[in-house]
Amino acid sequence: MAQQNEGPSVRLLRVGEQVRHVLSDILQRGDVHDDVLASHVVSVTEVRMSPDLRHATVFIKSLLGQDEAAVIKALRTNTAYLQREVATRVRLKYAAKLKFLADESFDEGTHIDRLLRDPKVARDLEQPDEE
Repeated sequence: MAQQNEGPSVRLLRVGEQVRHVLSDILQRGDVHDDVLASHVVSVTEVRMSPDLRHATVFIKSLLGQDEAAVIKALRTNTAYLQREVATRVRLKYAAKLKFLADESFDEGTHIDRLLRDPKVARDLEQPDEE
């Protein structure tokens, strides 16, 4: 019987969470000597590891979404340092290549919430089906 792909394995999730914690710690402590990163509060919301653990997609959100493009640029500028730190603190066979992206899930959630609160949509949701 063939096993269906049910998403990332427990190992991928565990390693992704370890990488997220390490990056969060580095950014919180101000270990990266970068003016942009020093002047912004940055949250690492999620890290998705590739199946071979060689690539990590890092989703970030700056506080209140301020200057997110500048924050991502600063993170990308300091990728080599961050990769070395992750490789040192998370013991893996290979150092994962980090790719930084803005976390859009909060914006999508806000947009969906706004749509659901629209009076026209709320009215449609309250009416019973007339079939």
